[in-house]
Amino acid sequence: MVGVVRRMNQLKSQLVRIRIGPGAAVLPNDVTRIHLEFAKKINGGHMGPRKFWREALPRLKYWNPAIPMIVNRTEDQEGPAKMTLYFREAGATLRSDIPQPSSSTEGFAKAPAPVEGERAVTIEMKGRRSEAILKEFMDKTGAMEVQPTPQDEMQLQEAEELEARSKIDRERVRALIEGRKREKAMLAAAHAESAALKAEA
Repeated sequence: MVGVVRRMNQLKSQLVRIRIGPGAAVLPNDVTRIHLEFAKKINGGHMGPRKFWREALPRLKYWNPAIPMIVNRTEDQEGPAKMTLYFREAGATLRSDIPQPSSSTEGFAKAPAPVEGERAVTIEMKGRRSEAILKEFMDKTGAMEVQPTPQDEMQLQEAEELEARSKIDRERVRALIEGRKREKAMLAAAHAESAALKAEA
C-alpha cells in the first residue's frame, strides 16, 4: 500500500510540473507544426537545445496536443541545432493529410519543406541557453504563457515538501543500513578473532 501511495504522489508531482514552468504556453491557431534538430550530446553548442527539449518541449506538448512536434537528434556534434516553426498563411486552408516524419534519434527526420499555404521560420539554437531559445520561440510564435493557478502552486509546494521529507527518510534509512553493515562486520571480526584465540590455546 505504501508503494501505491508513493507512486500516486510521484505522479501528482510530475503532472503539476508538466503543467507549469518554462514552456507552459498555448500556441496560436496559425502554428501548424514544430521541428527541432540538434545533436544527442551537449558539447559543440548543443546544451541549450537539449535542455529546451527536455524541459520546455514536454510542457508545450501538454498544452498543445494537436500540434505535431518532431525531434531529429543526430550523432553530428558539429552539425546544426535549429528549430523550424511552421505557420498557416493568412486565409489559407491546409490539407488535412500533410505527411509528418516521425521523431528520430538517428538523424532521419529532417525538417520538411513547408506545403502550399504554409510558411516556415527558423530559430538558430546552437550555442544558446535554453532560456534565450524559449524567449525567441515565444516572441516568434506569439504563444500565451500559462499562469499557474493557486491550486497548481499549492500542489507544487506539497510536492516539494514531500520530496524534502523523502530525502530525509532516505538518508535516515541509508544511515541505518550502513550502521547494521558496520555492526555485522565488527561481529564477524570479533568471531574470527575469538576463533583464532581458541585455535592457539
